[in-house]
Order: sequence, then structure tokens, then C-alpha cells
Amino acid sequence: MIIGRLSGANAERTFVFAGMSGSPVYIDGKLVGAISYSFPFAKEPICGITPFEQMLSAVEKASSANASTTAPRAFSYAELLSDNWRPDLSTGSINSHSVSSDSRLMAIAGQTFKRIATPLTFSGISQKTLDLFAPELLEAGILPVAAAGGNSGITPMKTATADTLLGGDSLTVHLTRGDIGLAAAGTVTLRDVNNIYAFGHPFFGLGAASLPMAESHVVTVVPNANNSFKLAVPDAMVGTMTQDRATGIFGQLGETPRMMPVKIVLKTSRGRTEEVNFESAIDELLTPLIVNVGVVNTLLANERSLGNSTLEMMGEIAVKGEESIKFSRRFSGTQVVGFAAASAAIPINALLKFDEVEITGVTLKMAVTDGSRTAMLERISTDKIQARPGETIELTVLARSDAGKIVTQKVSVVLPKDTAAGPLTITIGDGNAVQQNSTITQFVPKNAAELIATINRLKRPDRLYAIVSRASAGAVVGASEMPNLPPSVLATLNNDRTTGGSKPTLQTIVLEQELPPGEYLVSGSQSLAIEIIR
Repeated sequence: MIIGRLSGANAERTFVFAGMSGSPVYIDGKLVGAISYSFPFAKEPICGITPFEQMLSAVEKASSANASTTAPRAFSYAELLSDNWRPDLSTGSINSHSVSSDSRLMAIAGQTFKRIATPLTFSGISQKTLDLFAPELLEAGILPVAAAGGNSGITPMKTATADTLLGGDSLTVHLTRGDIGLAAAGTVTLRDVNNIYAFGHPFFGLGAASLPMAESHVVTVVPNANNSFKLAVPDAMVGTMTQDRATGIFGQLGETPRMMPVKIVLKTSRGRTEEVNFESAIDELLTPLIVNVGVVNTLLANERSLGNSTLEMMGEIAVKGEESIKFSRRFSGTQVVGFAAASAAIPINALLKFDEVEITGVTLKMAVTDGSRTAMLERISTDKIQARPGETIELTVLARSDAGKIVTQKVSVVLPKDTAAGPLTITIGDGNAVQQNSTITQFVPKNAAELIATINRLKRPDRLYAIVSRASAGAVVGASEMPNLPPSVLATLNNDRTTGGSKPTLQTIVLEQELPPGEYLVSGSQSLAIEIIR
């Protein structure tokens, strides 16, 4: 790194500010590098300069080794059905802009170079939403800034001219465009024909990427005792940022980025319909975060943030050349906003772990009503303890709501005509509870099609299921359950010369049915035993 000191009236007023990253430094008319680092809390505008040779070599090495393959990864059913998802943007982070006053690090705060924060301007986003996601962004060296202007339109590509994005010009990289806008501001270090070098440090450290790159103009630089920053307004899109590396970002003029359209439709508790449309960047980490922000902001901007409410959500994730992921969930209580956002983010995050997947669109429809509708399953009863194959067993399910109200539901279970004689277990439980009791708790999909099929078959935590099972000898191989295996097959799987690849199962599912939704979201699980006679 090259150490430099800035001078001039503006430098003495703002010092090194967020958004300055990439500003070119010349000596005797020759490009030396980009201003990219600073000392936090410094009393003089001393900066760190990334040598341009490092910016150039990092991109050249990355371009020659961009091929990537998807390695098989294990997914747990608990993970895919979780109501909680938060991004981890701190991995490998080298930036921390504040230290608490009682921290032992206070003694050395400001004595090491930190990369200059990248201001990420949020438009169409409420301050409350911004506050929720600010901690993760700050950990990644991103300074969240609420924009005072309007949203960024989804405009066509502008043809670059000889004056487009020259060294020292303000540059914007979009994460979203449309009703919700997220745009990061920095500075161009050098334009070489149609190649753009900027920032002098990583944006998020994404490696190979495809993000819209646009011209922008600076409204003003805001002097701040903690961290001055520039307010920049995006202009026309002129190309794509294709590399995000340790010593800077790289983009190409005239190249069209890959973006994912997102549509969110909300029917509010007051009967109004609100619609939000935007384009999202496509990245394993950023895309779920962006969709998460969109859902949270849509709900917080139109619904209560305190008290109980009930939310019904239906979603579809369209995938090129594959079946769509379709999900339907219902949430009730005080945390419905976070639950709904996670339900949309988790399947997107899982899909994007496959390099070959191309998500062509996400549609989310939500409806909110006031008040909580949750209950706990207390007991189940049956009209008979003995039955014959093909007979119907009538069950009574009793649950108690949060307010103490007893909720009753009648369930009819028709036994298969080929049910063998012997004891059976009937279990009534929500999707989460039933899945936790299953022998299969995780699986490794061979490809995206298998992952999509599995997600579409997942049991819903907001629904009750009736499971009729019996004890048996079998095995689970991968994500497939093989009940009632012959002794010879079991002996082959469980011989002394091999281990792993399979595990024994003690339950065989005779019948499984999803119960129709009721007024309340019932959670919990109860079981009873019956006997099949001939």
C-alpha cells in the first residue's frame, strides 16, 4: 500500500470520505493507484492507495480462472422449513468502523488502516427497514444511506460515449432497480477502452458477478465527525460489473447484466392492495438478502409493527428449464414480518447454490389480518381401538388457543384395504413436528431438479398431518425410505465390511394425509395406538 496525504479546502473539511474509493492518484502524469483506505478517527486526511498494478493483475488472474462447479451439499429439512434467515456478510470482512467505549480494542482504535466504506443508497425503503439490516451491512464495509430522492427506474442500456465513466467520475453499482433501489457509490480509477477499473478494494468480495453499472452525479459530500460520505444519484445504466476482487472491481461498458424480476402483492388488513416491482441482482448471498429487504419493507410500510397479526403468503419461484417452486405458508403472532421474509429467502438461497440454476422471476402474494390465531395441540381421541383394513377411523383433535379457547376438529382416516394385521400408530402433528420425528432429517440433492422436487413436497409447519405408521425393519438410503426390506438386503447394507451410506428405519408409513386448514394455526404432536384385525 502507498500512504498519501490529501490537501485542499475540501480535504480539510471532509477528510477521506465514504464513496471516495477508487479516486485515481497521478504522479508526473502517470497513474499510481486508487485511494481506497483510511485511518478511522484520524485528525488529518491521510489515506491508503492501492497500486493500480494490483487492481489490474487481480482481474487478469480472475478472468483466467472463472470456471466454477457445484459440489453436492447437504440440506436439512429443518433448514428449509426455518422461519429465520439472516445473511452472514462478515465472512472475511476487514472493516469495522466503530468500537464500543468499554471495549479493550478502544486503546488501538484508529491505529490500523480500514478500507473506505462504500455508501449504499436505499430508495423506496423506510428508515425502520434500513435500521434492521444496517448491522450486517456495516460489518461488510457498506455504509447504508437513506436516499432523499425517488426510486431508480428500470431503464434500457445507454450507449457509452468517449466521455462515459472516465477516471475520477462517480460510479454507481446497482443491487436493485425499480420500486426499491439499492445502489453503491464509488469512483472510477481508469477506463481502458470499454474496461472500467474502480474502488481499489472489494465491494462485497463476490468474485465473478453480474451487477448493473451506471453513471451517477454527486449531489453533495456530507461532512460527518464519524464518517463523511457522498450522496450520489444514479443516472443511466451503461454496463455491467463483472468482477469484485480484493483490490477493486472491474466492469465492461455495453454488457447487459443478469437480473431477477421480483413482484410483491400485499392485501392489507384495511382491504387495500399494494404492489411492489423491482429487479434484483443474482447472487447466492445478496439475492436472498434483497428479497428479504423487499418483503420486510412492504409489510412495515403498510402494516403494524407492534402487536399480533396473521399473515397468509403464497409464492412462486420460476426456474428456467425446471419446475417452479411453489410454497404457501401462514404465520400468526408478533413476528410475522420476519417469518414471511425468511420463507421467501430460504428457497432462493438454496437454489442459488447450484451454478446452473437461472431464476427467471419471483412472485409473492401476501394477505394480512389483525389478531393472533395460534393454538397448541393438547390431545387426540378415537372412536375405536380396533379396526379392519378399509375401515374409517374417526378422530377428534383438541387444541387450546393462546386465549384459552378449546378448538375442536374432526378427522376421518380411511385405512388402506391392504393394511396388514397388527398394531399401528396414528400421529396428528404439524409439519415441523412430523418431520422431526421422521428418520430422514437431511438429504444431498444431485441437481437443482431434485432440490426443487423435495422443496415442493415439504410438509407445511402451519398445517396438521395425520400419519399412520407401524414398526418395521428397513433402511434410509440418501433421501429415500425403503421399508420392509428382506433380511438378505438388510444384511448386505449392514455388513461388517462397510459403514455409512444408509441407516436403519424403524417406522413404515402406512398412510399420510394433510388436514384442511382451520381457523387457528395449531402446533404440536400427539399419538395413539390402534390394532388392525382380520
